[in-house]
Parts: sequence; C-alpha cells; structure tokens
Amino acid sequence: MNADITPLTDIMARLRDRDTGCPWDIDQNFATIAPYTIEEAYEVADAIERNDLVSLKDELGDLLLQVVFHCQMASELGAFNLQDVVNGICDKMVRRHPHVYGDATATGHEVPDDWETIKAVERSGDEDGSALAGVALALPALLRAQKIQKRAARTGFDWPDRFGARDKILEELDEVNEATSAGHLAEEIGDLLFAVVNFARFHKVDAEYALKQASAKFERRFRDMELSAGNAFVGLSLDKKEELWQQAKAKEKI
Repeated sequence: MNADITPLTDIMARLRDRDTGCPWDIDQNFATIAPYTIEEAYEVADAIERNDLVSLKDELGDLLLQVVFHCQMASELGAFNLQDVVNGICDKMVRRHPHVYGDATATGHEVPDDWETIKAVERSGDEDGSALAGVALALPALLRAQKIQKRAARTGFDWPDRFGARDKILEELDEVNEATSAGHLAEEIGDLLFAVVNFARFHKVDAEYALKQASAKFERRFRDMELSAGNAFVGLSLDKKEELWQQAKAKEKI
C-alpha cells in the first residue's frame, strides 16, 4: 500500500506561506492546533464505533491533516519534518516487534507485555526516570488513571488480588461520606473514582469503554422515557419517571 502524501504537504505549505497563504492557518501554532488534533482523533473513534466506513475515511483524512499541519510548523522552525516523523515511527515499530523483525518469539497474549517492556527500556534514558513518565496529561481522566495504575503495577506496587481493590472502594466511599468541605468532597470523590478504575483493571475491564457504554445505555433509556411521556415528561412525578425508566429497561430485554 503506497500513497503519495505530497499533494497534502504541498497544500499545507501553501496555506502557511507568509505572503500568499491563509491568515488563519498562518496564525496557528502547536498549542492552538492541539485541541483540533484531539477532536479529530475522537471523531475517528466515533466513526469506528458507528461502523461507518465512509465517515471513517473522511475522519482519517482530517486526522492526517493534523499530522501534516504539526509537521509543517515544526519544519518552519527547523525542528523536524514529515519524513523525520515517518522514519521515527518506522524505527519504533521495528524495534517494538522483535518477534517479527528479529529472533524473538511471542504468542498473542505475550505481545502487549513485551511491548510495554520495550517501551520501559526506551524510557530508561529519559531525564524523567519515573515508571509513570510519558503518561500524557491530555488523556481522558479514566484512561490516564488506567495507564498510571498499570505502570505502577509493573513495579510491584499493586493489590495482591481484586478483593483489595474492592475493599479500597468501600474505604474511599466512607471517606466521601466523611468529607467536611466542598474541596475535601471533590478530592475524596476523585479517590473513589480512581479506586473504581483500579477495580475494573483487576477484572480486565476497560473503564473508559465501560463508562462510555453505561452513558450510552442511560441516554438510550432516558430518550425512551421522553418519547413515552411526550411534552408531559418534565412535569411527571419522580415515581412516574421511575416507572417509565423500568419500562424502558424492560423493552431492552424483549
């Protein structure tokens, strides 16, 4: 699969041209473009979840544009260019797949562990020598919590089993109930959420995905309630709304 990306890089170079380019594109920098990059990544994920391959093609193009945009800005600074990025990721993929490009062997379930081990070796030369180094701050909170917990567990700092993780949830819930101020409450609820993510990890459940599915389920049932009640929904008693909720749940079991 060979693709000519030159037309896209030429377009971006033209848009960033200080004399004849687009004023908006010229004004951008890494920080201002970063939110768009994150947004496009989420739109790719959304197209995949909807199994919409037409949209996926478009969204991947939008995401690729973000990569080219960042590379163009870096090239203008003399930092790196798109070819450097391609070379870097190629080297990394070869290095992280010794069972394909080297003499090592690995089964399907061993590959993720080997990948993390190789990544840890790569980080060993970094100035930040922490096992938690490199966990991006911009990740969604649940996903970042999962990654931090996995990194910590690889050092041996972990509960011996899922029961310890479960008991930690109960402990944190008690501390939520004992909170004495708004700030203290927010802190303890954060600890509770972190503990729940850890419990999910012990059960090999992706907390980000689980919460996303739970939110989708709630939305689906809530919309059914609204549809059933029509304009009268808001004015219904809580008991009546609970009845509609149970009806919505029952429909999903039919």
